[in-house]
Amino acid sequence: MEDVWSVLLRVGAAWVTLVFTLIVLPSALGVSLGISEAYLWVLMKTLEWATIRIEKGVKKPQPQIKTSATNGIIERDETPMEKEIVHPHRVDFEFSDIFYFCRKGFEAIVEDEVTQRFSSEELVSWNLLTRTNVNFHYISLRLTIVWVIGVIVRYCFLLPLRITLAAIGITSMIVGTTIVGQLPNSSVKNYLSEVVHLTCSRILVRALSGTIHYHNKENKPQKGGICVANHTSPIDAIILTNDGCYAMVGQVHGGLMGIIQRATVRACPHVWFERSEVKDRHLVTKRLREHVADKNKLPILIFPEGTCINNTSVMMFKKGSFEIGGTIYPVAIKYDPQFGDAFWNSSKYNIVSYLLRIMTSWAIVCNVWYMPPMVRQEGEDAVQFANRVRSAIARQGGLTELPWDGGLKRAKVKDTFREEQQKNFSKMLVRNGSVGSLSAGTESD
Repeated sequence: MEDVWSVLLRVGAAWVTLVFTLIVLPSALGVSLGISEAYLWVLMKTLEWATIRIEKGVKKPQPQIKTSATNGIIERDETPMEKEIVHPHRVDFEFSDIFYFCRKGFEAIVEDEVTQRFSSEELVSWNLLTRTNVNFHYISLRLTIVWVIGVIVRYCFLLPLRITLAAIGITSMIVGTTIVGQLPNSSVKNYLSEVVHLTCSRILVRALSGTIHYHNKENKPQKGGICVANHTSPIDAIILTNDGCYAMVGQVHGGLMGIIQRATVRACPHVWFERSEVKDRHLVTKRLREHVADKNKLPILIFPEGTCINNTSVMMFKKGSFEIGGTIYPVAIKYDPQFGDAFWNSSKYNIVSYLLRIMTSWAIVCNVWYMPPMVRQEGEDAVQFANRVRSAIARQGGLTELPWDGGLKRAKVKDTFREEQQKNFSKMLVRNGSVGSLSAGTESD
C-alpha cells in the first residue's frame, strides 16, 4: 500500500512540475511556447475534417441552421404599424386593424427577440461536443471514433490540466490580493496589485485553453477612463485583464465568485454592489465620479448591459455609466462558438457548473477590439450617449443591436411597453381623423 502511495506522490509531483514549467511560469512571464497555437491548429483541422464527413454522410437534404443572429425560425414582416394599418381614403377604425397586433403577438409567442438571446448560440456545424449534437445524428464509424477520442482527451487530460491551472490561478489570486491588501496605500501597493491581477489572469486564460486576438491596441483604455464592453460571460473580465489591469464594477455574487470578489477588493479599488439596494446605486455613482476625477487611477471596467447575453447581440446599456462624464473606451468582445460556448446562462447553471462546462469544451477563442475613445457630445443626454456607444460596439463585433433591457432575463415586461403601443395606435387614429369621425357618428346617433 505504501508503494502505491509513493508512486501516486511521484506522479503528482511530476505532473505539478510539468504544469509549472511548461504553462504557469511562461504564463506569468507573458511568454508563449507555442503549445496553445499548435493545439488550436490540430483542433481546427479536425473540426474541418468532421464537417466534411458530416456533409458527405447526410444523404437527404437537411434544413440548414441560420447563420445570422437576426434570422430565426419565422420570417418577420418589419412593416411599420402606420403603413400596414392605415390605407388611403380611410379614416375610420376597422375590425381588421387588430390583425396587425395579433400577428405581432403570434410572432412573439413563437419566437421573440429577447428570450432567444438568453440561450446558447446555434452552430452551423457540429463541433464534436455532446451538448451541441441535438440537430445531428450518427454519420460514420470513423467520425464516432474521433468523437470518442475527443471525449477521452477532454475529460481525461484537458479537464485535470485545466482544473489544476484554475486552482493555481484562483488560489494565487486570493492569496496574492489578500497579502497585497495588507499594505498601506502607496504606489508600491498599486504596482504589486497590478502584477498579481495580470499574472493570475494569464494563468486563468491558460486554464481555459484561451486564444485571444487583441486588435487596435493603440486604443487601449487609459487611466482615469471608463472601459465599457458587451457582456457574454464572467470570463469577459479575465479576457480583458489578460492584456491590462482594471478597477471593476459589478454585482455582488455568492459562492466562489463572492470569495474572489472579497479578496480582490482589498488590493484594488473594485466596486461591488447589490443592485436591489438604492444606497449601493448612489455609492456606485459617487465612486465612479471620484475615480474619473483622478487620472492616476486604473480605468474602470463596466458591463452596462447588466447581464450576460449569448454572443449574438448587444442589448440596452444602462445609462448610469454614461451620466458621470469622463472618457468612454468602448471594447467589443466576440467569441468563436465553434470551439466552445462561452455564454453563461446564470438562471440555469451556477458558476461552478458553468466553469466545468467551459473546461470540458475544446477551447475559448475570441476577438477583442479596442475602439477609439468617445466623449459625450454637447446637447446629448446620457441615454443617447449610451445608445451611440452600444451601436459602435455592435458594428465592430458583428452583433445585433437590440433596444430591450437585459433585465427581462429575470423580470416580466413592464406595462409601459404595452401602453406605448396603445398610445402610438391612438395617435395614429387622431392624425387620420378616425377619432373625430367616431365621435361625430356617436353624437348623430
